Amino acid sequence: MTSDEQHIRELAYQIWQSEGCPEGRQERHWQMARELAEAESQAAMPEPRTRKPAAPRKSAARPVAAVGRAATETAAPAKAADAKKPRAQPPAS
Repeated sequence: MTSDEQHIRELAYQIWQSEGCPEGRQERHWQMARELAEAESQAAMPEPRTRKPAAPRKSAARPVAAVGRAATETAAPAKAADAKKPRAQPPAS
């Protein structure tokens, strides 16, 4: 006899005693004991871990439209000094 069968037998006996030792209800007590033992074994097992859905990732770069708009709003106008100057010509002789 396995330990599971022994446990079911003990549960069935406890159920039988709790009902006042009635005659002719062995099948019912055995079925109740089997269901109780199964519920106990299910409760003893840890629940499988489920993954949480991934949160949307924030991109380091801003969208193109926002970059273009932000650049035009905050950028200073180009200075004339930044433009390339023509080379000086040697003096004419």
